[in-house]
Amino acid sequence: MKVFLLCFIPLFIAIDPLGVMPIFLNLTQGMARADRERVLFQSVLTALLISLVFLLAGLEIFRLLGIGLADFQIAGGVLLLVIAIMDLIHPVKEQRQPAKSIGIVPIGIPLIMGPAALTTVMMLANLHLFYWVAGALLLNLGILTLAFYFAGHIESYVGINGMKAFSKIISLFLAAIAVMFIRVGLQSILQN
Repeated sequence: MKVFLLCFIPLFIAIDPLGVMPIFLNLTQGMARADRERVLFQSVLTALLISLVFLLAGLEIFRLLGIGLADFQIAGGVLLLVIAIMDLIHPVKEQRQPAKSIGIVPIGIPLIMGPAALTTVMMLANLHLFYWVAGALLLNLGILTLAFYFAGHIESYVGINGMKAFSKIISLFLAAIAVMFIRVGLQSILQN
């Protein structure tokens, strides 16, 4: 169970279901319920497929490119740190896209499976067995699906500002995870 939590928590923080919910609500504002559900299905399916590609083949692709794990840990950590800092200082701008394409881009990629989530998937794939990471990924996408499905209800209960505040707290945790990735990468390099 401890290993599962070590996979689940970083993915939950990187995917940030409650933090991306205000953007989902904005992008799907004014859509009929059926259209919003179609966009939800497209976005989660896109995120799942992309994350599985990175989970199964990401490290092999890096080996072919000559990138070491420590290099990726440091680069991924720096990237996550920059994303966290940018979110804390300048939140993601919410832009309306054409209704027929928003499920795949920008919601599926990069809103759900952006650089932070993909980096986290690859880091976890190297540290833990496939089934732990895949299980944590599926549970996180399940939580995200429920959060998006009930987004309208949650917004009326918590309010859009409450969700944005929660997103800022999540960004602080993402920054801490980023520093941990950088530290682990540097330790690997120094030990070798």
